[in-house]
Amino acid sequence: MTTTQSTEVPTKSATAPATSTAVRVQNAVIKYGFIFVTVALFLYFALSEGSFRESATLLDTLRYVSVAAILGLGVTLTMAVGGMDMSVGAVAGLGVSVAAQTMVVFNQVGTVAIIAVLAAGALAGLLNALLIVVLKIPDMLATLGTMFVIQGSKLILVDGQSITPGMTLDDGSTAPGKFTAGFLKIDRGTVLGMPISVLVFGGLTVAAWVFLARTRWGRVLYAIGANPEASRLAGIRVGGYRALAYVLSGVLASIGGLILAARIGQGDVSAGTSQLLEAVAVALVGTSVLGRGRPNVWGTALGAVLIGIITTGLTIKGLPYYTQDVVEGAVLILALVFSFTLSKRRSS
Repeated sequence: MTTTQSTEVPTKSATAPATSTAVRVQNAVIKYGFIFVTVALFLYFALSEGSFRESATLLDTLRYVSVAAILGLGVTLTMAVGGMDMSVGAVAGLGVSVAAQTMVVFNQVGTVAIIAVLAAGALAGLLNALLIVVLKIPDMLATLGTMFVIQGSKLILVDGQSITPGMTLDDGSTAPGKFTAGFLKIDRGTVLGMPISVLVFGGLTVAAWVFLARTRWGRVLYAIGANPEASRLAGIRVGGYRALAYVLSGVLASIGGLILAARIGQGDVSAGTSQLLEAVAVALVGTSVLGRGRPNVWGTALGAVLIGIITTGLTIKGLPYYTQDVVEGAVLILALVFSFTLSKRRSS
């Protein structure tokens, strides 16, 4: 018996450090793997393409992703309460049409257009909240329905035509207005060399982070997403907070629509259509950042930056546009592996 005991002890001591090292490596991969992928891709494009390193290119990359990032922040808020807003792209497109209608058709100033767009976004969020909270329709189905209603209504209001300065109206007259110079600066202007749209993106990211991570309301949203029934029993007005998340998502989507309208300078009826997938992608990618496995603002922002790096880098290298979808899809799958597969193994 003495001999048996002496041979067992070294076996345990030899396997323990190996197991501990494997766990530490796995935890490091889960926590920092996605950040490493982002940095690695950035360095690859920066070292292989000189134009990628130029400050103008980097600023244009941030400017390009600003719309998807802001929409992604709205999706992040709804994910925090256990939902998903599939209408953000349509709401952004609605913002483009409302801005064009206000300035081009009704000949109003940019300030009026901004107020009208934000109001339209809030109303879209309220519609989602009504369907989800009051009528008890599942989040994804409700917001998909809202998406189709908004897209169809937008086309009906303008007879399926884009709104452009100088266009002929239904009564035969010419549209009297145009996109004002001040409004166009929302995307085309700069402050101290930094694009205004990028500053808006950064400011909203910080504000959303403070709201979710540093206020009681944000902690309540996460609590509802984790266990809505327990939150209800704790006295939390679950319906009210879920409604708040969707209204805020609608407002954020409308801000993205303002930037998009200033970027294209007309009421393009197809605007916002492609933004939905990117917004959802950056929000889902963000769940893998720092191994949190839950929606978080900084993760969403980093996900948007990564999408921008991939798109800009592949474009500079001259790859066809359709290859970007393949790479972005692969990155999303990788992020989901970090968020769900590896994190579940760590927890088990």
